Amino acid sequence: MTYRICFVCTGNICRSPMAESVFRARISEAGLDDLVEVDSAGTGGWHEGDGADPRTVSVLEEHGYDGAHTARQFRSSWFSRLDLVIALDAGHLKALRLLAPTAEDASKVRLLRSYDPAAGVDLDVPDPYYGGLDGFAECLEMVEAASEGLLAEVRERMEGQVA
Repeated sequence: MTYRICFVCTGNICRSPMAESVFRARISEAGLDDLVEVDSAGTGGWHEGDGADPRTVSVLEEHGYDGAHTARQFRSSWFSRLDLVIALDAGHLKALRLLAPTAEDASKVRLLRSYDPAAGVDLDVPDPYYGGLDGFAECLEMVEAASEGLLAEVRERMEGQVA
């Protein structure tokens, strides 16, 4: 049985593709790529069909991650096939929970930084879009820090599925 995760930000060109790429690498390193499917989407469709922001690609590739990506908009119908929907900030969390067709689907939505014990009370990954390259690097650091905790949760949820 495949465990499915979708990372969601606003336009699916900065934060969520970064989280998708980093987490896909973590899944691969853990030897779970045949058991876990990772993708991303945006709450809006403004950038559907576009690649990731060039600054996202630059920061990802500079740190050894895959920068290939095509933006798409999250659809309510996806909840039924997803096990976990990871929001990059509180606005996405709220939008996704409102979009969820059932209370069970709404319970699948979590904030990424909630998986980083060092994150403190501000669990938003700031949107780097209107800033410089340093904001994208900061975003990557936050995503990497939370990915370890998320990987631990995925392993726990999949316990018994991995032979």
